[in-house]
Amino acid sequence: MKEILQHIRTKLGSYYTTGEVTALSRILATELLEIKESTYFLKDPVSLTHEQQQQLDKALERLQEHTPIQHILGYENFSGLRFKVNSNVLIPRPETQELVAWIESEANGKERILDIGTGSGCIAISLASRLPHSTVEAWDISPEALAVAQENSRINNTRVIFNQRDILTYCPTNEQFDIIVSNPPYIKEEEKEAMEANVLQWEPHLALFVPDNDPLLFYRTIAKKAITMLVPGGSIYFEINRAYGKETCEMLAELGYSNIELRKDFADNDRMVRAVLRVI
Repeated sequence: MKEILQHIRTKLGSYYTTGEVTALSRILATELLEIKESTYFLKDPVSLTHEQQQQLDKALERLQEHTPIQHILGYENFSGLRFKVNSNVLIPRPETQELVAWIESEANGKERILDIGTGSGCIAISLASRLPHSTVEAWDISPEALAVAQENSRINNTRVIFNQRDILTYCPTNEQFDIIVSNPPYIKEEEKEAMEANVLQWEPHLALFVPDNDPLLFYRTIAKKAITMLVPGGSIYFEINRAYGKETCEMLAELGYSNIELRKDFADNDRMVRAVLRVI
């Protein structure tokens, strides 16, 4: 086991930080090579088959090219479930699990829930799994993303209604929901230069970026349309750009929402907002 880890450090040491190499080593050992976690942590003796050695070397080559480890494995674990990922969807992030947990904690379990910009389906499917008596619907502009989300719903044995919608142009008719949630594009174009290569090269820009001159474009659009789509007293939840927590809350207040709460993620960044449609 020690030799395997040293081999990984040698191959990746000049491409990633020490902390990143440590994290990748654990994933490669326990997920890719399927070595027991006890063996990994105790550094017990282990022998790799020729096939495992080939798998590891190929993975290390791709990591040197900054391919995300999730694309090498083909999946990411999120909220206790496994989600297929590819270049058509964003890789589910740990922060988003906190948003799912927040919604679950405030739900009564029988809501009509809408996830706008579902991507891999991680939010909608996690909520459908945790709130099996709720009705969950998910929208995305990308047919390729919806195909991934539908497969993830099958993999995780959940019932989610998927529809292709462009929220910027779609005009709601008689849809009614108790909860609307969205993790929309929120990174400004000017922030590209500071981003990691494994994000820029491998994740869909459609799901990442907004114009520099309108960073709240999707939040404002969704919040306005949610006024007619939410039942009175219904809630809207957003994952946000940490730089615009105050502005997002002010925008929601101006539109008439109440009980607005801004929460930080585990890294102490402003990351989530919840607001309630005021009962008139």
